[in-house]
Parts: sequence; structure tokens; C-alpha cells
Amino acid sequence: MRRWLATVSISIVSVLGLVACGGGGDGQASQAPAADGGKKQVEVFSWWTGPGEADGLQAMKKIFEQQNPDYTFFDAAVAGGSGDKAKALLASKLQADTPPDTFQGHAGAELQGYIKAGDLEDLTFLYDELKLKDVFPSQLIDQISVDGKIYSVPVNIHRSNVLWYNPAVLKEAGVAAAPKTVEEFIADLEKVKATGKIPLSIGSEWTATHLLENVLLGTLGTDAYNALFKPGADWNSPQVTTALQNFAKIMTYAGDPQDDWQPAAKQVADGEAAFNIMGDWAYGYFHNPPEGGLGKTSKKDFDWAPAPGTEGTYLWLSDSFTLPKGAKNRDGAIAWLKVAAGKEGQDAFNPLKGSIPARKDADQSLYKDYLADALKDWSSNKLAGSIQHGVSVNQPWLAAINEAVGLYIAGKDVKALQQGLADAATSNAQ
Repeated sequence: MRRWLATVSISIVSVLGLVACGGGGDGQASQAPAADGGKKQVEVFSWWTGPGEADGLQAMKKIFEQQNPDYTFFDAAVAGGSGDKAKALLASKLQADTPPDTFQGHAGAELQGYIKAGDLEDLTFLYDELKLKDVFPSQLIDQISVDGKIYSVPVNIHRSNVLWYNPAVLKEAGVAAAPKTVEEFIADLEKVKATGKIPLSIGSEWTATHLLENVLLGTLGTDAYNALFKPGADWNSPQVTTALQNFAKIMTYAGDPQDDWQPAAKQVADGEAAFNIMGDWAYGYFHNPPEGGLGKTSKKDFDWAPAPGTEGTYLWLSDSFTLPKGAKNRDGAIAWLKVAAGKEGQDAFNPLKGSIPARKDADQSLYKDYLADALKDWSSNKLAGSIQHGVSVNQPWLAAINEAVGLYIAGKDVKALQQGLADAATSNAQ
């Protein structure tokens, strides 16, 4: 836990460092080189640098350059899970009026700040031209619309509430099946602890908030969870207290924090840890061949279930791309958005990324194993929006939640955590 202790105090310094630094490396975006052979360059800004996600991005890049021979794709991806470092650098670029041609953002409340600041173009014209309202789910269109306008193109749907586990480690601990409730989960963590294996693997700072949203949903239920993000919600209720006590108990079983979500997931696949709660992008990492993943076998090296207490609910998020005002290559950005929105682009990207398509007309034969389960659940489950991944809270609210979680990790004070979350809601509720 030690590497998290300084998270809150260094956060401002980290952002300044990202703004000041130039070339590559973690948390930094390379400057766009000159376009080659007279082609116009399109700068695509994202945080897709890890196995699975980077492979999916490259698959879309190939389609983009095939369909648009006059353009060349420049990958301005910034390393760092969940995009926290990328968003800090992006803010500096937007403030300096040097936006990328297009940038990744989570569909939902996360984009509100950019919209209110006037940083994004309305993409309703593209939805009309491509008839996207006919091929995207209506609830997704509703979520990404602001005053009747749409500002991003979703490329996928992800599920946050997935419990990944190693079947052999559970068998060794005497755990017959994946836990269905939070109480069963805590009991199973204790059983694994007795074997000497890591009960719960965990990654960098943001993965603690990811875990928190899953425990909140698993303890409160779908309706009470969704109500937390409505005006006047009571974050100081006894029910939230119980959820936070569960979170605190679960965190006592966490192993040493890893640098990001991938090495934490790898601990499960390698049999070092029993459980990991992470979004379904982990599937691509587990499943993809060794050159882009771990090359593991599902149901043998790893398995999955809904996070404890969340069966029947899809805790969702969506990656999307935008059109910033003042983009150097607006036409090239629109060409990229057409690939991201298109059936071919989404079917090339999502099986590698470990996500399902935002489109309703995708080739379902491409989505097997975990992804087939996800497609079925997306069409039938209740929906709840992710906190960490931008659906339910805007960026200032998320920053305040992450600060409260960071302070909890440093001090282990549940009462202070609850007050911090309540204060974050009061100050930042949409």
C-alpha cells in the first residue's frame, strides 16, 4: 500500500510535470512528426497503450489508412490506466489552444466539462449523415446527448463489474464457485488468505476507485446506486456506511499494489492471486496471443463472473472519440470518426480490446467466449453507470472521489472517507 500514500499530495506536481515534459515515456505524448510523403497527418489522442487496447487501436488505424490514402495516422497515446495522465496532458493542450485532431473520452458525464468550456464541436451532423441513431442503442444516445446535441462517437461498450478469478487457486482454497454476494466474497478472500496466495490483486491508484464502485453497487443494489448521482442524494446514509465498511474489509485482503491493471490481472492468470475486480478489457489481455496479451486459456487459467452482488446489472462505460474545436486537420478527424463509428472499425477493434461494439448491427460471430456473455447481458441486464470511467460523474467530481479514496488508503478512516464522498457530491453534483 505504501506507493499510494503520497498520491494526493503529489497530484498537482504530477499534472505540472506532464504539462512541462516533451517526448515519450509514461504519461507523456510525443510531438507529432511531419507527415510523410505529402500526406496529411491526423493526430489521434488516447490512453490505449497496453496489450489488447493498443492492438485494437492498430486494427482501426489499418482500416483508416486503407480507406483514406491521403491521410497518415499519428498515435498520440499516453500511457496510464483509465486515462488519468492522458486527461491531465489533454487539459494543458486544450488550454493552450493546441488540441489534437481527435481525442478519446468516456461517454457520459466525463465530457460535460469539455462541452461547457466550448472545446468540442457538435457531431449531430455526422450522426445524421451516417444514420448512427439507427444503429446505436437508444439508451446510449440518451446518455451522450446534451440539450439535444451529440459530442462524441462511441466505439465500444465495456463492463466494469467483472470478477476475474483463477479456478485452480479457488479449488486449492476450498472455494467451489465464484461468490455471488459481498458477504460470500469476504469469506472466500479469507479462505484464500489461509493458503498463502494473494486473495485480491490490485493495480495503481485508480483501480481502488474502480473496486469501490463495484462494492457500492454490490452492496446497495442497482436503484440505490444510481440514485447516488441524482440531486439531493444522501452519501451519509447507513446503507452507504455499510458499503464503505465492506470496501474497507475487502481492501485488507489486497496484495501489494501493482503499477497498473495489467500486472495485477497477470497475478491472477499466473496463479499468484485468486481474484481481481477489473473491467472486461482484461479479457483481451488474458486471451490474446503472447505478442499482444498473455495467451491464457479461459475456464482453465482464468474465469469470470459478475462482481459480487451485481449479477443482473451491467455497470457500463463507453470509449468514444470527439472533434475538438480548432483541430489542425478537421477533415482528417472526421474521417477517423467515421472509421470509429463504422461496423468494420468496431468489429476490428472490439474483439482485440475485450469489449463489445456500440453498434447493434455488429457481426456477432466475432464475439465469443466472455464477449458472447457480455453481448447477451448488455441486451437484458439493468444498467448502472461507472464512476471511475466517466458515466456517472464529471471530472471534478471524480477527482474529489479519488482524493477521498487516496486519503482513506493513507489513513484507513471509513468515517472520513464517507464524509469526503458526501462533500464531493455536494460540491460537484451535475
